[in-house]
Amino acid sequence: MSTTDKDNVTDDASASCNESDLVDEEYPGTAVVRMLAVRDRVLKLTDDQLNGPWETVRRNILWAGGLKDLSSSVPGQGYTGHSFNDWNHVDLTTMNDEVKENENDGKVKGIALGNRLGPGVRIASLPELGPGGSWSTCAMGCNVDPPQDVAHLQFRSRIAYKLVWVPPAYETFVLVDDDGKLLKKGNPTGVLPTMRDRKMNYKIVMGSKYATVVDQIANSNKNKIL
Repeated sequence: MSTTDKDNVTDDASASCNESDLVDEEYPGTAVVRMLAVRDRVLKLTDDQLNGPWETVRRNILWAGGLKDLSSSVPGQGYTGHSFNDWNHVDLTTMNDEVKENENDGKVKGIALGNRLGPGVRIASLPELGPGGSWSTCAMGCNVDPPQDVAHLQFRSRIAYKLVWVPPAYETFVLVDDDGKLLKKGNPTGVLPTMRDRKMNYKIVMGSKYATVVDQIANSNKNKIL
């Protein structure tokens, strides 16, 4: 059963308990309140915030996800310069405090054993969105059901959103939630991630629920040209 909105998230105690007690039974590593707050921020992003110069747009996406723009930090110590800037680090994951230190035990294929992200999560996460932390985790492995990526396996967490570039021009991106539902769309300007990264980004979601909206937009654009 989907648990991607407040009404569908299981509350272990009772219907009258605080939001901070919300638990996702299928993915218990999810910081549910934080995830919902992130999506609320995403939905409030304006066209101007998503259609300007890419680096400004990227910073807005980071902020919506509860992450600081730390492009000068040391990798592993809060560095977020790579976040949404390549093909793979495009999942905004909100994990609770109990799983921040989880490491990859080999379940996530293609990811180094260990993959210790806890220190970076603590440093880069904005506190005002609620308990837990945020990180831009690797999306590879998300094209199967259930997803076999870092968020869902290493942290046992849903994603708040995923960024996917839209073919064939790869100049438009979408932000979709854990069910593949469209949250926002942007058309940034200026220097974008490399074309190789944008194409590979789409390739890793092909055939999955995360590509459904992307393919609809691509087909709609194709029909307009015809």
